Formats: sequence, C-alpha cells, structure tokens
Amino acid sequence: MTVQPGFTIAGGGYTAEIARTGAGLRGLRRGDVELTETWELGAKPPLSAGVVLAPWPGRTEDGIYTWDGRVHRLEVTHEDTGTANHGLVRSLDWDDVEVADDAVTLVLDVPRATGWPFDLHLRIRYVVDENGLTCRFEAENRGAEDLPFVVGFHTYLRVGDAPVDECTLELGAERWQPLNARLLPDGPTRTVDGTAYDYRAPKSLRGVRIDTPFTGAGGRYTLRAPGGEATLWAGPELSWAQVFIADPDNGKGYPGRGPGGAPGRAVAVEPMSGPGNALHTGIDVARIVPGAVWSCAWGIA
Repeated sequence: MTVQPGFTIAGGGYTAEIARTGAGLRGLRRGDVELTETWELGAKPPLSAGVVLAPWPGRTEDGIYTWDGRVHRLEVTHEDTGTANHGLVRSLDWDDVEVADDAVTLVLDVPRATGWPFDLHLRIRYVVDENGLTCRFEAENRGAEDLPFVVGFHTYLRVGDAPVDECTLELGAERWQPLNARLLPDGPTRTVDGTAYDYRAPKSLRGVRIDTPFTGAGGRYTLRAPGGEATLWAGPELSWAQVFIADPDNGKGYPGRGPGGAPGRAVAVEPMSGPGNALHTGIDVARIVPGAVWSCAWGIA
C-alpha cells in the first residue's frame, strides 16, 4: 500500500496543501494567489516552513529543563547554539484519520526520546471554507503523570509574488522579547512603545531583518502588499508569535523567492503557546494531567 506524502483540500475558493511529514502546511492559496510559502512535496521543508513544533518550539538551553523536581536532558540538536531545537515531531510522518474534499485530520503518538519520558498524543485538523484556512490542534496526555507542553506552528505568510520589501507587516503585539547570541530569551519582555519593534500600525519591511518573539494583545498578524493581504489569526492559547525574515544575506534565504529562482526573503509569523526556552524557564508551559486534552486554533485568510 502506497502512503500519500501529502493532501490537497479545497473549499470556499481556497486550496491548501498539507504534508504528512511534520503535519506541515505546505501551501495555501486563494484562487491562484499564494498566501503562504511552499516547497516541493517529499523534500525537507526549508527553514522548517509550515511544520508543527512540539512539544516545544524554539530552543531549549543546553537541552535541560526541570519538571516536578526532576531534571531532564534533551538531545542537543543545534550545535551552534548548544540547544535542543524545535521539538520532536517536525520530521516525523503523521497518520491520517480523516481525509475529505475540504478537510484533513492527522494524528501522531510522540515517541519517547532522550529527555522526554512522556506519553503524548497529537491531533491536528486543517479545514478550508469561505473564511479561509482553520487549523485546530489538540495535545492529549495518555500517560500516568503530568507532562509539560508548548507548541508552535512555523507558518510563512506571502501575498502572491510580491517581494517582501514591497510589503508591510502589522502585529497587534504590545511587547517584544530580546534574545541573546544563542537566540535564547535575554531578560524580561519589553514594551514596543518607541522602538523598532512597534508594528501595531502597518510598517514597511524594506531592508528589515528580524528574528524576534512578540506577545501581549496579539492574535492578528497581517502581511500587506500592493495587490492584497494575508492575515493570520490565533486563539488566546497562542499568545506568542515569533517573527522571522529569511534572508540570503545572512545565509538563510528562502528557496525560489529571489531573482531568477534564487533564494530570497520570506516572512515567517509563527503562533506559539509559549516563548523559546519555555521548558527551561517555565514561562507559559501548559501542564497536561493524565487523560486531559489541551487545544488551540489558528487560521489564515
């Protein structure tokens, strides 16, 4: 039996492509206008595009965290920063339990791993209709002890073929999180007032470089181009968002987005339930008791 590497769903004028690997959003378009970055099905998603980041997003310092008095040591997967990066599920193939014309549901039992001795079951459902794409996500504790949980979704926004430098970005966030050289949170969050991080009104992305977490009264993130816009909304459980601009000038260009198909600039807006290093610091880590389900939702239109 051949296993499908991905799924195409359509409804209300929208078409979404979902990859089995990482349960990733491989593409969303309205008509023929792309609203997210895409990649070749079966290939590794560039720069973690579209995939689910669980049971933690971002980087965990030295791979170490403490939970209920026990110290756990995750495998360090990012040698440059000495951190455990982006969870355990982004390169795993998820199982499909529902495939319809306008929806697909994927599930995964997260395997136990070094530093992760918990029994976690994940479920994600993508649906498209006249309101755009909606993603509903659940995390269930199928073990006998409480477990820690944080999730992120590595979504890239796009408005057709408009270059990033011709776009503006608007965020509702009131606070931003400084990072250190290891891309770990450095001190408390700060107000965006009077700073370059104030995106509460649309702000040009021309020449902007950013890899920064935001929080506080967010929930709507809009990328605008001269010919249209793409808006990502997130429910209250996803109170953080990492904004990152891929850029070939720093060796992280997005494939195919530059002149002549070269790597170019692309905008990631990643809704998250907690910040990077959350397992290590304990900030906004959900406690899921045995048998309980934690859930959230987000979408794009």
